[in-house]
Amino acid sequence: MFRLVFVDVDGTLVGKDGVPPCVWPRVEALRAKGVRLSLITGRPGRGETLGYARRLDPTGLHVFESGAVVLALSQDPHTPPATPVHVAALPEKAAQEAIRLARRLGLPLEGYTAQGGFYVEGDSPLLKAHQDLLGLKAEGADLLRLEEPLVRLQVLADPLAPLGALLDRLPPGLSAHVAESPKMPGVRFVSLTKRGVSKLSAAQLVAEAYGLSLAECAMVGDGENDLELIRAVGLGIAMGNAPPSVKRAAKRVVAPVEACGLAEALDLLR
Repeated sequence: MFRLVFVDVDGTLVGKDGVPPCVWPRVEALRAKGVRLSLITGRPGRGETLGYARRLDPTGLHVFESGAVVLALSQDPHTPPATPVHVAALPEKAAQEAIRLARRLGLPLEGYTAQGGFYVEGDSPLLKAHQDLLGLKAEGADLLRLEEPLVRLQVLADPLAPLGALLDRLPPGLSAHVAESPKMPGVRFVSLTKRGVSKLSAAQLVAEAYGLSLAECAMVGDGENDLELIRAVGLGIAMGNAPPSVKRAAKRVVAPVEACGLAEALDLLR
C-alpha cells in the first residue's frame, strides 16, 4: 500500500467550481487507514490553499511555492499552526534580473517572500483575478526594494504575452515551472524558483521526513509542472484533463477534475 499521496491543487483538487464534494469522504477514508496526504502546489501556503492542506492532513507536511516552501501543520495549541521546515530563497542577483526582464516585456509580476508576503507590480486585471482565486489580497510594491527575501516570482501570461522571450532569457540560477488553473482559463502561471527547486525536490524532502522513499508514494496531478514527480513516484496518476505528455508519463489516468477524478484516484489507493 502507498503510504503517502501528493495531491496537486489546480486542475486536480480544484476545478472551475472549486473542490468537488466527492473528494473529502475519500480523503477521510485514506487517513483512517494511516495514509498521509500532502498538498503540493505552486500556490502560497496561505488563505484558502492552506485550508485545503488542513483538510487533507491537519498534522502533515505540505508543499507550497512550487517546492520552495514546506510547512508542517499542527493542532497543538502550544505550537504555531503552520511552521516552515524548508525554505529555498531565490538568488538575489538572479531575482533582480528576472524582475527587470518581466518589466521590459510588460508581463504582470507577483513576488512571494519567505515570511509569507504577497506582492504585485502593476495593475493588470490578471493580478486582481488571481488574488480573487487565492482568496488573498496582495500589496503593491517595488519588487526590487523588498527587505524580505523572495522565495518565488510568478508571471501571469495571457495567450498573447511574450512568454517565450521570458523563458529564453531566464537568468542563470532560476528554474521555471508553467501551470494553469481551470478557474482562470487561458492564463499560464510561470513560477520562478531557485534552480533545482521543484515539486520533485520538495516531495523528496517530505517523503524522507516520513521515513519513506518516493517508490512508496503516489502522486495525482494534471500539469507539466507535475510531470517529473509523476514519473518519480511508485504510482503516478494523471487527471483526465491533463495534457497528453502527462497522461503518457502516468501509470494510471482517471476522470477529469469536475467528474470526480481525484476521488477515483484516491479509491485506487484504498
